[in-house]
Amino acid sequence: MDEELQAIRQARLAQLKGQQQPSEPQNAPANQGQQKEATDELRQNMLTQILEHSARDRLRRIALVKPDRAQAVEELLLRMARSGQVLQKISESELIELLEQISGQLSKQRETKIVYSRRAVDDEDDWDL
Repeated sequence: MDEELQAIRQARLAQLKGQQQPSEPQNAPANQGQQKEATDELRQNMLTQILEHSARDRLRRIALVKPDRAQAVEELLLRMARSGQVLQKISESELIELLEQISGQLSKQRETKIVYSRRAVDDEDDWDL
């Protein structure tokens, strides 16, 4: 009876340990890192397929200066490729046109307005004689 109880306990303990291992927080960052690397590699492969060499070089140079702008262009290119809008490899001139469109949209969003507010009351700098 004790041996059966001990065997049941060990089996249950092994089962509980098996359930806890996948949810350990130590493995989570490693899995996330691997997933991120895999998605980055997939993105780069897709960009290689839809961009000419000169356009890829320009996009890399843009990423050095403005990573957020390069990320937005990459997302746009991947969306276009998935929807079937890209029928041939995108050249550098076509990439420049896309960049101009995106910068035009961003400049409309960032339109600044300067407001001068003048004082309605008397300044303390004035001499009251």
